[in-house]
Parts: sequence; structure tokens; C-alpha cells
Amino acid sequence: MDAVINPALIKFFNVYGQLGKDNLSQLSDVYHHLVIFEDPAHKIEGFSALEAYFFNLYQNINSCRFVINSYVEDDHEAFVQWTMHFSHPRLQNGKERTLEGCTQLKFEQDKVIYHRDYFDMGEMIYEGLPMFGRIIRHIKSRLGQ
Repeated sequence: MDAVINPALIKFFNVYGQLGKDNLSQLSDVYHHLVIFEDPAHKIEGFSALEAYFFNLYQNINSCRFVINSYVEDDHEAFVQWTMHFSHPRLQNGKERTLEGCTQLKFEQDKVIYHRDYFDMGEMIYEGLPMFGRIIRHIKSRLGQ
């Protein structure tokens, strides 16, 4: 018997698969008006605040796309492992970079009510800064010895 994927998760995949500056309005198809969004740097409550966050985020980057690598789910929750490909003008002269991460999603009324991203903030930002990045990468390599 084939498993049926939660329709809210399918919407999430479809929107994030094509998310960009020109179609941020699609976020309202995915997120509940009472959504809580968390990542290593932010805690945002309510869809209006989340929409403003995404608007500001996408104004400051050159590009950003997500590749969904795997997921596990049940009726009301999912964990999604992804790779983000992004370019920011202030990180590594705007070269495209990648970041691995995982998202916990909780659903209510066929929309995301809770979204929490887990990723290495140091890898995302600090390693992309010229001097600081070399120092961070050196420290990480020493920790592995």
C-alpha cells in the first residue's frame, strides 16, 4: 500500500521549490496565520511578521533555492532535510554557497503552524566572511583531530 503524503507538506515542497522575490505571496498558501517560525537567529510569530521577514530576506540576497533531500512525516508533523543554494553579495563576493539543514514542521488546518529550521549559522554566515571564515574553518579542522 502506498503512503499518502500530507497535502500541507506537498504545498510546502511546491512553494519552496520555486520560492523567489517575485512569488512570496505564495507563502500564504503554506502558512497558518498564527504560525511560529524559528531558526538559529530568529523567532517570528504570526504570518504578517513572517511575510515581512521573507520580503526583507529576499531583498538582500542574489539568489536562494532549496533542494529537498528527504523527509519523514505523520499526520500532523514532518521533518525535512534540505540543501539551500544561496548567494549573498557580502559573502564570498556573491559566489553561490550551499548549506545543509533540517526543518521541523507542525500542521494545523492543512497549513504550517510551526516551522523550526536547524542549521549551522557559523557555516552559513561566518565561514563566508573573508578573514573570519578562514579562522572558523581552521578551528573546525582542529576540532576533528
